Amino acid sequence: MKTYKESVERLELILSQLEEGKKSVDELSELVKEASELVKTCKEKLRTTEEDIQKAFQEP
Repeated sequence: MKTYKESVERLELILSQLEEGKKSVDELSELVKEASELVKTCKEKLRTTEEDIQKAFQEP
């Protein structure tokens, strides 16, 4: 599994490739699928981090 930073960097690269507009429909489809999975990964990492922070600051 990629780290949050790696996922964001890959998303940035995919975005720049999409903005170029030089990809075929098949390539675009694959990039969008990959981006979707990366977004899910980032959201999950943020959610679990938020939960960890909340747990750390809960009163015993």
